[in-house]
Amino acid sequence: MSTTTSVVIPERTSSSRTGLLTVLFLGFVLSGIATTIVGPMLPVFIRRWGLDDGQAGLFSSVQFLAALVGTVISGAWMAWRGYRPSLVTGYALIGYGLATLNASTHVNALAATAAFGLGYGLITAATNLYVAEAGGAHSASLLSLLNFTWGAGAMACSPLIALALRRNRLPGLLIIYAIFGAGLALALLFARFGGEKHEQTLKSAGAAPLVARGATIALAVLFFAYVCMETSIGVWSAEYSRRIANGITNVTTLAPMFFYAGLTAGRGLAPLALLSLAERPLVLGALSLTAMGTTLLIFSTTLKVAILGVFLAGMGCASIYPIYIAWLSKWYGAQAKRIGGFLFALASLGGSAGPWLVGVFSKYSGSLRVGFLVPLCSALLMIGIVVSLRRQTSQ
Repeated sequence: MSTTTSVVIPERTSSSRTGLLTVLFLGFVLSGIATTIVGPMLPVFIRRWGLDDGQAGLFSSVQFLAALVGTVISGAWMAWRGYRPSLVTGYALIGYGLATLNASTHVNALAATAAFGLGYGLITAATNLYVAEAGGAHSASLLSLLNFTWGAGAMACSPLIALALRRNRLPGLLIIYAIFGAGLALALLFARFGGEKHEQTLKSAGAAPLVARGATIALAVLFFAYVCMETSIGVWSAEYSRRIANGITNVTTLAPMFFYAGLTAGRGLAPLALLSLAERPLVLGALSLTAMGTTLLIFSTTLKVAILGVFLAGMGCASIYPIYIAWLSKWYGAQAKRIGGFLFALASLGGSAGPWLVGVFSKYSGSLRVGFLVPLCSALLMIGIVVSLRRQTSQ
């Protein structure tokens, strides 16, 4: 019979913890805006500088490659100094990048995109891992609510950009976003994080993961493929709708809003669905719905059908990523921070690769429909992996 020695660290007060969670949830609203703003801005950039699809896809590549760098830095900072440095620096960079996005040159716009991409990478892993830790056994539900706030920001982004463009108020809107980012950075600078909750046991230092190595590889592919799929649809839906409508209209600029409206609605309903459904069947059903919506989008010939496909794809995406993060926290326990840095970095790499691949496939095939095979294949790949995970984990 083995004995366990625990080091108990005092809990932060309930009000302090609730206040910190409130700031993090509000921060994810701005994160949703920053992550998705390239989509509604892309038709503007294409028209302003005469970009081809390959050049246009570079915006998302730069954004998520910068996020990859931010995720790596965040992992090191969390191990060294906890959550605060990543979160404060991240929101400051997001505010700066958004303030300078409406640049007069292509290069400066890419630099602004890199800035808020780096900030997004710094805050994503830290926020998700903190909330997963705080949620405990209910981490999937709490993460779904966290990502619901992200979806609210993402959904609001397109109509706000459309309104600002119509009234020539885009610079003012971006300055408001920058002030929001600065306020979040300031609040987190003085927030009480307290001691990090963890237990050290005599036998846990050398404990093996709860899952096989193959499952770790599978989870890595899931993180990569999901963000590849989501960003591909979110970034290119406005331009795809513009081509169907033969011009920029209010509806085409709002196309990403319908994707994120489906995503946000689904994340709001996910905690209720998890009361009666196990996580794995819910993920499989969600991936199937995303595949169906993307297929409808590919074969659409009218704007209404394309918007319906975008909405269904977003609804399908809703519960997938929060459950992946919950699996990470549950399967790996105290090791989740170390492994999570690597997985969130792969997710950022997927976000960089997906929209770029859509642009490349579109450029060389002469059809953006062919480009949307990238998110469709990502969904089908994940369905196969999630089915295979049943044999490799106890979940």
